Amino acid sequence: MMITANDPKRESWLTVSKNSDFPIQNIPFGVFLTKDDIVTIGTRIGDYAIDLSALQMLGYLDGIELTDDVFLQDSLNYFISAGKKTWRSVRNRIADIFDKENTVLQLNKKHREVVIFTIDDVEMQLPVYIGDYTDFYSSKEHATNVGKMFRDPENALLPNWLHIPVGYHGRSSTIIPSGINIKRPMGQTMPPGATSPVFGPSKRIDFELETGFITTDVNFLGESIPVNEAEDYIFGMVLLNDWSARDVQKWEYVPLGPFLAKNFATSISPWVITMDALEPFRTKSPAQTPTPLPYLQQTGNNTFDIHLEVYLQPQNENEYLVSQSNFKYLYWTMSQQLAHHTVNGCRVNAGDLMGSGTISGPTPNSFGSMLELSWGGKNPLKLGPNITRSFIEDYDTVIMKGFCQNEQIRIGFGEVKNTLLPA
Repeated sequence: MMITANDPKRESWLTVSKNSDFPIQNIPFGVFLTKDDIVTIGTRIGDYAIDLSALQMLGYLDGIELTDDVFLQDSLNYFISAGKKTWRSVRNRIADIFDKENTVLQLNKKHREVVIFTIDDVEMQLPVYIGDYTDFYSSKEHATNVGKMFRDPENALLPNWLHIPVGYHGRSSTIIPSGINIKRPMGQTMPPGATSPVFGPSKRIDFELETGFITTDVNFLGESIPVNEAEDYIFGMVLLNDWSARDVQKWEYVPLGPFLAKNFATSISPWVITMDALEPFRTKSPAQTPTPLPYLQQTGNNTFDIHLEVYLQPQNENEYLVSQSNFKYLYWTMSQQLAHHTVNGCRVNAGDLMGSGTISGPTPNSFGSMLELSWGGKNPLKLGPNITRSFIEDYDTVIMKGFCQNEQIRIGFGEVKNTLLPA
């Protein structure tokens, strides 16, 4: 089935600003709460949220194989389980309904009133029920920077790093949507020069610039997914901030890796951008040396040119741009991550979230964490007059944005934005 929704010449009868992240070619999926306290599944065009359950009940999605209650849910999981053919059919139909040449809904005021909301009149929710969350460690630049800081600068990467997409299982219960405030976590740390640990608020709270991908039902227990088929099981992507307590992490991570330093909060953007929407922005991933084992080998353009930005906003201050990176810098692709995740027969379900790992680029302004940007606190960032930061302070707000853009269209992710509160 062709992806007709991606036609770059298509225009909507809804007003869409030139630099909007959500033109009619995007058509993401999310969950929102209306003014009447009704939770529904929807999409977005410009600054309008569209109720897909209302659209279906009014007959606009007739002919697509959908159950009657697929959009009457508080998460996208049920819809995601329907598979790629269904996702594509729904996106194509939405594009047709809101095409400026289609006047059926456009001229029906009564229908428009129950289908279309301004974005300020809805409250975005977590888009999926996340049963499992895996966070990878797939940026060579990030892994190298961390290795230089904490291990041997001459051997920054661990021996396995160039052979497998390294990852760990995170905590799904503390994944939150954009807009939710986060408390500074408590924990054990080992102060410099001390002989025993102390307990108290973390003093080194950090962001990690990541993306996440959300899967459909991938396999049965004991089955693996070939790398060249893995993308068929990826529903879409979100922005992801993997909040980190660096002082807690330094004390606890040996021998089993991240625990309390990572599981207090992970935030994601509310709109899931489909793989179909990202199709025009495919590009090559970095060359892999040594050549991975056969089950991880792939050819062609298997990553995406997604520009990423991080802003830090101190209380009652402006937003300050602190990092500009790109998804295409990641050494390991999403397909390789999912293929490796299932190669041992691990089951992956609809709604599972896979974090990319911190996405750092090759230059200092493209580093994806405060740990790297301030080089462990040794080189504080100057944000503005009398404002410096080594790590995130109380009442600072972290804002991450992402978008793809070519000469014809811009497809964006919106933002993930959260404020750090005192412990």
